[in-house]
Amino acid sequence: MKMIVAIIQPEKLDDVKEALFHAEVFKMTVSRVKGCGQQGGYTEHYRGQIRSVNLLEKVKLEIAVNDNFVKPTINAIIKAAKTGKIGDGKIFVMPLEECIRIRTDEEGPAAIG
Repeated sequence: MKMIVAIIQPEKLDDVKEALFHAEVFKMTVSRVKGCGQQGGYTEHYRGQIRSVNLLEKVKLEIAVNDNFVKPTINAIIKAAKTGKIGDGKIFVMPLEECIRIRTDEEGPAAIG
């Protein structure tokens, strides 16, 4: 079992969700986050003052998958999120020690599926 965490551009969320659905990955958690990286930031004028904004809006996807869905999930995210520009995002893959479905007490791969 693996936990896949992807940080993507907010405008690519619908494309990524559609690609994941085509890869038969239907369960995910989506959060709005802010972050900085190579993309840097920008300056803006706000009430007559110049502000430097270096934490940019992103979307964080958290997807728990069984081992046979790791590659299809990663490929779907890359295909849908890639623009070829700085700031497309990152994907992190981590081992998932345990998963328990609260409703049924199922554990392990059965709880994810």
